[in-house]
Amino acid sequence: MPNIHPARDEDIDAITAIYTHHVLHGTGTFETTPPLAADMAARRADVLAKGLPYLVAVDADKVLGFAYCSWFKPRPAYRFSAEDSIYLAPESSGKGLGRALLTELTIQAERVGVRKLIAVIGDSANAGSIGVHRSLGFNQVGVLSACGWKFGRWLDVVLMEKSIGAGSSSSPE
Repeated sequence: MPNIHPARDEDIDAITAIYTHHVLHGTGTFETTPPLAADMAARRADVLAKGLPYLVAVDADKVLGFAYCSWFKPRPAYRFSAEDSIYLAPESSGKGLGRALLTELTIQAERVGVRKLIAVIGDSANAGSIGVHRSLGFNQVGVLSACGWKFGRWLDVVLMEKSIGAGSSSSPE
């Protein structure tokens, strides 16, 4: 299994290439124009500035995927709920890497005080993402029907959630 560790500055070009593939060919993200490496670096810096994890999976010095979480919404009441994101290089799909990344992301998110992880999954036909989340205890809580338009068709958004750590059983403060 590849090594999973915090993303470094030198990983940005590989992260950008993986994400570009998903923007141009996938429905897991609703972005339609690939961001530049500088944009991806700024996004990573924003996640890290919030004290949240941003991970890569690496095998033989090649980045095979990345995962991170960021606050679900910017308002203070949401400060214990984070949205996760996972993207794999096309050749890494279906090998358990998404599960490994999400498992480690969950552990690290709990360490920094996150109590709820939320998956906002582009495309209700995204069986891989829905399946990996379900296999790790996420429950589907809703579908936003036909709220995105990409590749000439309407796409749903599937909402899933998982309580981590003490969840809502106690005050976080």
